[in-house]
Amino acid sequence: MAASSNSSLSGSSVSSDAEEYQPPIWKSYLYQLQQEAPRPKRIICPQEVENRPKYYGREFHGIISREQADKLLAGVEGAYILRESQRQPGCYTLALRFGNQTLNYRLFYDGKHFVGEKRFESIHDLVTDGLITLYIETKASEYISKMTTNPIYEHIGYATLLREKVSRRLSRTKNESRKTSVTSEEHATMEKLGVRENYRRDKSLKPIDPAPPEDRALGTKITSLVRRAALTQNDNHFNYEKTHNFKVHTFRGPHWCEYCANFMWGLIAQGVRCSDCGLNVHKQCSKHVPNDCQPDLKRIKKVFCCDLTTLVKAHNIQRPMVVDICIREIEARGLKSEGLYRVSGFTEHIEDVKMAFDRDGDKADISASIYPDINIITGALKLYFRDLPIPVITYDTYSKFIDAAKISNPDERLEAVHEVLMLLPPAHYETLRYLMIHLKKVTLNEKENFMNAENLGIVFGPTLMRPPEDSTLATLNDMRHQKLIVQILIENEDVLF
Repeated sequence: MAASSNSSLSGSSVSSDAEEYQPPIWKSYLYQLQQEAPRPKRIICPQEVENRPKYYGREFHGIISREQADKLLAGVEGAYILRESQRQPGCYTLALRFGNQTLNYRLFYDGKHFVGEKRFESIHDLVTDGLITLYIETKASEYISKMTTNPIYEHIGYATLLREKVSRRLSRTKNESRKTSVTSEEHATMEKLGVRENYRRDKSLKPIDPAPPEDRALGTKITSLVRRAALTQNDNHFNYEKTHNFKVHTFRGPHWCEYCANFMWGLIAQGVRCSDCGLNVHKQCSKHVPNDCQPDLKRIKKVFCCDLTTLVKAHNIQRPMVVDICIREIEARGLKSEGLYRVSGFTEHIEDVKMAFDRDGDKADISASIYPDINIITGALKLYFRDLPIPVITYDTYSKFIDAAKISNPDERLEAVHEVLMLLPPAHYETLRYLMIHLKKVTLNEKENFMNAENLGIVFGPTLMRPPEDSTLATLNDMRHQKLIVQILIENEDVLF
């Protein structure tokens, strides 16, 4: 095995920030191997073949046997022909000479040519990519298997800058939270009850050290107060961990993996790129990259239909701005509106609000002067939740919430709901918490708006939670449980959150 050589090479996809921090040293061994790989040599059929598929050229030799193909390719490394199978007419084979033997691959065409996952515009490109892959995997199989053992990602460039950025943001957020977590009056109340540290965000809804019986009248207020205060002290609450959104990508020109620093070989689909932050890595390296995606605003084109965690991390906010802005507007002028959230606004006006957020973000104007009907704003908020690719109550927790709703004992059911809430991703938890506080305010105006927790549960059940499988039957069967979960969240908002 040849030792890998290190050299600074252009064409990498590392960010300019990382380059300013410390120029990465790319490992060029695999790049050199790609340069050494055999070049494709088309063996042309000497006569015109009848019934040759129109998408194949003169490399097609018609119906011939493996033995005949082997003779045509003998002694020419990288040589290839196409043939029709003798045993299965209408099926086509790519015969390729590599490593002093003839390799046969079943060949397909669906507008592009392929023998595996990759699809190519021409047979020549397919063979070129195949020879590169065969050569590198033959010469450097042991090297490739060890590529991820000493990743550059852990030491310089993207990861180092990322850790510093996250650390600064968390430090700033913690300081701001401590300043605003509780007022002096609330501190005095907690001191009186002796419950400053009596509640914690764990699997128990009960106080560690309950307040004296004579002070239980304040219990509901304090439960919510100290739990929220404790929440702001929790580092993990604002450290919204996010997985990278890797998608197969074709890189133009030489590119190196930003995890292991090795060359990404091949003609097309050489690796994967995170569509949210732009990180470029080998497909096998993507399995080792931490869940530390920091979405780039330049890549986030929309507000609606964007993953919730992606949106809040890209904008460095706790909750989607749509939720904050719409709820502020609704609470300012709509809490007493009859049928709030049940009455629909005009669809075209709701779409206008959607486009305003997609275009202007937190600068979107949804004031009464432009949208006097508050039902347009409530409709836009509901649409935002419905359009999320992963619902606020995630697919992973859906069945657990449904199971909790089926528990007959109210106390046990509440405990079960609380346990599942703790499984939500932080951005989803925070968004749900903020929405439930708002919906509780809506119910306090029930005499005017006629919307109690049950009515809101009917509206928001299917809006906030959807079954993982796209089944109409499952949705219908779960509707009453969805309604009950939202109703419980609203009625017990001060305890659960």
